[in-house]
Amino acid sequence: MLRFITAGESHGPSLTTIIEGLPAGLPINVEKINHELTKRQEGYGRGNRMKIESDTVEITSGVRYGKTLGSPLTLIVANRDNKNWKSVMSIESNDDPKSRQRRAVQRPRPGHADLVGGIKYHHEDLRNVLERSSARETAMRVAIGSVAKQLLNVLDIDIVAYVCELGGIQGQADISKLSLTDIRKLADKSPVKMVDSSQEEAVIQKIDQTKRDGNTLGGVVEVIAEGLPIGLGSYTQFDKKLDGRLAQAMMSINAFKGVEIGDGFEIARRFGSEVMDEIAYTPERGFYRLSNHLGGLEGGMTNGMPVVIRGVKKPIPTLYKPLQSVDIYTKENYEANIERSDTTAVPAASVVAQAVIATELTQAILEKFPHDSFIELKEAVNSYREYSKNPEMWQNGVDSHG
Repeated sequence: MLRFITAGESHGPSLTTIIEGLPAGLPINVEKINHELTKRQEGYGRGNRMKIESDTVEITSGVRYGKTLGSPLTLIVANRDNKNWKSVMSIESNDDPKSRQRRAVQRPRPGHADLVGGIKYHHEDLRNVLERSSARETAMRVAIGSVAKQLLNVLDIDIVAYVCELGGIQGQADISKLSLTDIRKLADKSPVKMVDSSQEEAVIQKIDQTKRDGNTLGGVVEVIAEGLPIGLGSYTQFDKKLDGRLAQAMMSINAFKGVEIGDGFEIARRFGSEVMDEIAYTPERGFYRLSNHLGGLEGGMTNGMPVVIRGVKKPIPTLYKPLQSVDIYTKENYEANIERSDTTAVPAASVVAQAVIATELTQAILEKFPHDSFIELKEAVNSYREYSKNPEMWQNGVDSHG
């Protein structure tokens, strides 16, 4: 079972994670992790902090000579901006109450965790909330996802993400006619991570105008994964259904407020005969579908078609023309606090979305094929793929798990 925990504050010394459950012998490339971290910091509309941070990962356990050991993997990403916040984020006690009060955040921002977190955890200084609830934590989620992607890739599973809508402007490209390699190349080349270059200029202009207005923009990102074995997840219990788990993973990203799989909400407007994916079979391909309206998932399990999932990211709540708030001490109306922020982080969110979906898919792989070594895992996955293509094998009860 793949497990992980993240730790660290936005302006603390570092972000840390411990990952447990990876098989031994999985090749790990640090530069691939750093590449994903760099992509998270890119995208038109990001703020000044991206000029300060240059994220790189340090692996302090669980890898030797470029391969996992089967023991817990520890990743650390330093917060370079911490040098400017050492007194504010000091670990040691500050016995000067006037100094603490002067630095305290006491005007919560609408749309953030500030007020609710302060009430829940009895924090008098709302910085104690915003430091951990910050989207800075997603840097570590991306690092974890990059490790997961490396496992998926060597199992011939590919995954890609891109922005399909930003600020109300939708891309018009027909994604079904593009390979994942093509989608990746186009999205990586785009400053807003969109596949449709004809919409880029309009999106950039809207971001510029929104910044001048002191406002922010949200959008929609899509993740596609191909090459997944049939039967990841399960119909046997509600919490084993993979579509539910993928939705939770997507919704766990900061500021995500909606999710859909396949044709999603459009399915509600159509007849059943129009949205069920008809089944076909060839010896070379095995069982497959003639369409993919359901996004590669049926009954809580992968059906062999590409998994397609979209997430909705709300506009960033921190506004340079702040909304009304209330001082938690005086109870008087004030404008909310202003923290350094972006005009939009939707392009970066596509990188995070890809990472969390890759992590959840890796978890599902390791649940179905629970092997201690990567060699055994790969053999089991390949054997199962052959088994799932040949009805005679599973009808005769042939062992498919290697």
